[in-house]
Parts: sequence; C-alpha cells; structure tokens
Amino acid sequence: MVKTKAKIFLGVVVTLGLMLGVMIQVLLLARSEREGRLQGEALARAMSAAAVTAFDDRAQQLARLRERWAEQQAALTEEPAMRAEQRAQEQAELLILVNPWNPLPEGYTVELRQVGREFGTDYRMDERCADELEQMIFDCREAGNHPWICSAYRTQQYQQNLFDNKVLRVILEGNSPEEAPAVAAMAVAVPGTSEHQLGLAVDIIDELYTNLDEGQESTSTQRWLMENCWRYGFILRYPVGATEITGIIYEPWHYRYVGERYAEEISALGVTLEEYLAMRRGR
Repeated sequence: MVKTKAKIFLGVVVTLGLMLGVMIQVLLLARSEREGRLQGEALARAMSAAAVTAFDDRAQQLARLRERWAEQQAALTEEPAMRAEQRAQEQAELLILVNPWNPLPEGYTVELRQVGREFGTDYRMDERCADELEQMIFDCREAGNHPWICSAYRTQQYQQNLFDNKVLRVILEGNSPEEAPAVAAMAVAVPGTSEHQLGLAVDIIDELYTNLDEGQESTSTQRWLMENCWRYGFILRYPVGATEITGIIYEPWHYRYVGERYAEEISALGVTLEEYLAMRRGR
C-alpha cells in the first residue's frame, strides 16, 4: 500500500516537473519571440531611418544635378554668342593696319610658332596663321610648284638692319643721303612700320627664281599663290599699281594673313587692305 502511494506521488512529481519544464520552455520561447520582435522593430526603424537619409541624400544630389544641368543649359545658350563675339574680335585684330602712316601699336606683342621646317626653312609666324601657312605651302607644292619662304616675322632690330642696309645701297646707286631714306622706305619698311613685325606677313619666292623683283609674278608658284592664297586666309598685300595707297612698291611675293573670311572678301573685291578697311568704316 505504501509502495503504491509512493509510486503515485512520484508520478505526480514527474508530471508536475514535465509540465513545469514545458511552461518554462513556453515562457522562454515567448520571451525570445518578444525580443526578436523588438529587435526586428528596432532594425526596421534603423533601416527606415537609413532609407530616409539615403532618400534625402539622393534628393539633394538630384537637386544639385538639376541645378548644374540648368547652369550648363544657360551656358550653352550664351556660349554661341560669346564665341561669335570672341571670333569677331580676333578677326578684327587680324585686320590691324601697319603701313608707313600706321606704325605698330605701342606694346604690341605676338605669340609666335616656328614654321617651314619640313620645307627646309625655319621661320616664325603668329601662331594663329602658322598652320594655314604650312598647309598653303604644302598644297602649292602638291600642285607641282616650288614655293620657298624667304622671310617671315622680324624683330625691330632685324628690320632696322634691313632698312639701314637698303639706305646704304640706295646711296651707292646714286641717290643723295638726304633722299635715300625715303627711297629705301618704298621697298623696305621703316622699322616699326613693317607688317613682318606683326608676325602675319610672309615673303614666298619660287625656288627656281629667287630674285625679289617683278619677275616673281611670272613663276608658276606665284601664279598659284595669287589665285589660291585667299583660301588659306592670305592676301597679296602689295598688288601692282597700288603703291600710292600702300606706300610700298609692287611685291608679288609678299602675303599677309587676315583670316579666311576677310581674305575672301578682299580677293573678291580686288582691293588693298587700306581700301577694304576704308570700305568697312563707311558701312
């Protein structure tokens, strides 16, 4: 009897222990789920905050991009007008007049570049016309001619040496020392009034005829250059019969860069640079 009661008591204790274990497991599971839920909610809040921050950053970035795009569009709208104004100014500078009555502007400077190396010469020209000059020489040679650059940019001192030498030769030819400078100036510009000092003028001769005289006009080189130089932005600066206008004798070897637009107009009109500028002022 006693044993039976003991067994019953033991069974109750075991049952209660099992039930207690189950309850503890249920409580632990519920706690774990609650903590998991809380952690999930915290993570969700953190992710939401991060998403909001990222969204705000993206929105700000997009706003900056829109502002930048608007600025670029405005610049693109204004740029053509600005470029046109700049081109007009640069082209106007190419028309600068230098002759016996119009010396180089005080403080005039020029950016120079070497030209002609591939053709066996080594001169310098204004960098704005260096490429055009070399292309013109190349095309002239391709057409079967023999162009040769014999003078380009000159410094003040070099021009002075040339002028002094010309004055001496004029005197030796029989002119008086008083008359010699004026006579010399018709062939060699007085220092400070030479287009060569601009860096925009070049003397080109025919390799098969190297004299600097009117015989140059009969060479195939000069005939080609006179007909085509405007295509490269050059003009024959001192044409025949224009000495009273230019102050310089006829030089069928002296070419001046004025830019393609003006060279085409001057060539079509058949006028000197002096006459063209006078026409422009009258517009």
